[in-house]
Amino acid sequence: MQFVEANGARIPAIGLGTWELRGRTCARVIEQAIKLGYRHIDTAQVYENERDVGEGVRASHIPRGEIFVTTKIWTTHFAPNTLERSVKESLTRLRMTEVDLLLLHWPSSHVPLDETLGALAHAKRMGLTRHIGVSNFTVALIEQAVAACPEPLVCDQVEYHPYLDQSKVRGACADNGLALVAYSPIAKGRVRGDEVLAAIGRVHGKSAAQVCLRWLVQQGAVAIPRTSKVERLSENIEVFDFDLTENEMAAVAALSRSDGRLTDYGFAPKWD
Repeated sequence: MQFVEANGARIPAIGLGTWELRGRTCARVIEQAIKLGYRHIDTAQVYENERDVGEGVRASHIPRGEIFVTTKIWTTHFAPNTLERSVKESLTRLRMTEVDLLLLHWPSSHVPLDETLGALAHAKRMGLTRHIGVSNFTVALIEQAVAACPEPLVCDQVEYHPYLDQSKVRGACADNGLALVAYSPIAKGRVRGDEVLAAIGRVHGKSAAQVCLRWLVQQGAVAIPRTSKVERLSENIEVFDFDLTENEMAAVAALSRSDGRLTDYGFAPKWD
């Protein structure tokens, strides 16, 4: 497993996303993933599966200190007193004393960002989390957050895959020493039928999805694909035994298109 280092955090380059995984399925997939070598699990308050995630981590019998666990605070908990309480509730559900990374899930206009960041930094100082970061932040919001936060931020978690050009956000992360964590890294499965990715994959004896994940990892990004299928778990982590050429990297990047974004809501910021 490779790692991405940012402001003191050492983040496994491939993790398991858990959005829409619930109950026994969720716990079983996580247990299986950890046994296959995953050391990075991503959840969120709004996924309503923190209890199942904790169960899966414990069932793996791998020491807690070896697994990097991320959760994300939902926007209704951004007021400072509410934020701290919600994080403690997350830890109770996870049955953990701390998480490795705590993120603001989306930007919010309802609470001033500096107040929320102050509370996030306080959660870190209290020992509720080892590291803090943001998610779905634009270039302007990254710069605002880095300037306002009393503790170093380690990442911006955003949608990123070959169909969505995130070069501006990547640049802002690099300028500020943040890791870019890519959610929906295989474009919710859409890459599987992509002929460009499949053709590159044939050269390396890899699938289109593996080419896609390798493309992200080779840029220094962290990728957190979600799957409930055990065979996909194995496939998604087997991306460290080949390299894409410069031409292949460019060919994957050329797949981006103006309508490539898959996750967008009315409350989302004005994207770069």
